[in-house]
Amino acid sequence: MTITVTLQMKVKEARYEGLEQFLQANLPNVRGFSGALNVSVYYNAEQRDLMLSEEWLSKEHHQSYIQFISENGVMSQLLSFMQDPPAITYYERAVL
Repeated sequence: MTITVTLQMKVKEARYEGLEQFLQANLPNVRGFSGALNVSVYYNAEQRDLMLSEEWLSKEHHQSYIQFISENGVMSQLLSFMQDPPAITYYERAVL
């Protein structure tokens, strides 16, 4: 069963343009990582809230990706645009 992951974060004042360029350069790497099925980006300019909505084969696949970008410096680059680290939430599809 696949999982949905959300990452929510607040962008620092006047940093969205740089973040947008960073994401354009790095999203292909996320989408091509083993276990990644889909990544969508949402932004609320009034609140400076950014949300990534991702679908992965498993929580372990996503956590492997987080470990990978933590080790290679991409996570610290992403965090330079943010007020705080992202809030990461994992969801399983409810069978109703």
